[in-house]
Amino acid sequence: MSVLIKPIITEKMTALGELYNRYGFIVDPRANKIQIKDAVEATYGVSVSKVRTMNYPPSRKTRFTKTGVQHGKTNAVKKAIVDVAEGDIIDFYSNL
Repeated sequence: MSVLIKPIITEKMTALGELYNRYGFIVDPRANKIQIKDAVEATYGVSVSKVRTMNYPPSRKTRFTKTGVQHGKTNAVKKAIVDVAEGDIIDFYSNL
């Protein structure tokens, strides 16, 4: 199971990273906080001090079209906000 799926790179998360050393990730819905902490430390080589997680349920939508009623939904997502120790940074933009 790959714990980290992708980092969240938005304007809000970039500001949190610069001010408070907090970084966001989309993670596997079955992963717990200990697994997320170990995965971030192993991948980016930083020490993690705190992990917060959020579960987002699927968003369901209904449209009335010419061909009938269309039902759809988005996928369920789990996000993790990771606090990194003072002095450590994660650079998502470096081309290694």
